Amino acid sequence: MRKIRRLIIASRLKDSVPAWVDAVRVLVDQYGQTAASAAADFYDAQREAAGAPGSFTVPLADSPPDDQVDQSMRWATKDLWPRDADVATEVQSRPLEERMAAAQVKAEQAAQRLVTDQGRQTLRQAVQQDRGAVGYARAAALGGCFFCKLMASRGMIYKTAESAGRDANDRFSGDASVVKFHNDCHCAIIPVFRGQRFELSPHAAEWDRIYREYAAGHPGDQLRLFRRALAEHDQQPLPGTR
Repeated sequence: MRKIRRLIIASRLKDSVPAWVDAVRVLVDQYGQTAASAAADFYDAQREAAGAPGSFTVPLADSPPDDQVDQSMRWATKDLWPRDADVATEVQSRPLEERMAAAQVKAEQAAQRLVTDQGRQTLRQAVQQDRGAVGYARAAALGGCFFCKLMASRGMIYKTAESAGRDANDRFSGDASVVKFHNDCHCAIIPVFRGQRFELSPHAAEWDRIYREYAAGHPGDQLRLFRRALAEHDQQPLPGTR
């Protein structure tokens, strides 16, 4: 992503940004297929370790549609375009170099999600199609955001919209009916097979305890209370809090 940044020419945004988006599509497709292949290998290894009966071939997820990549990159670069002073936001009024640097960060984070989602989608498809699988859990990074930690604390509930909880948070991208991932999200999917007993990791169990103690039982306010409780009681800092 940083190498192809040179394709954006500040004096020719209208012509150069579309060429840059074309290059991003190539990267997302190339590395996304690598992510899908690695996810399939991971699934096969987990299935074998679980002793799941029968055989199953993991279908690789498709690359995201071009318009999804286009939309993500348009969002990342929206502050580059010149605006009249009376309508420009504070960000859009900054020097172009600063806006270019900010756009680069946003583009890298969006591309990371587009690539990683192909691996996660490969695992999700496999769980949905494999008769030997019963569902999957979400594993969040120790320094992940409050939403990801909450989703990870829920354990092995993910397979259908009904089991996962439909439309948990509209700010997150992805399959809105089952599970959502945001830009720069490093959550992983852990498949669970018949005969296995899933247990939360120690840190996910702690997130679950914090949620039950400080946020459960407050409909409509759980996420805010959980975020505040994590900032006060979780040993791992939330992004942007320290």
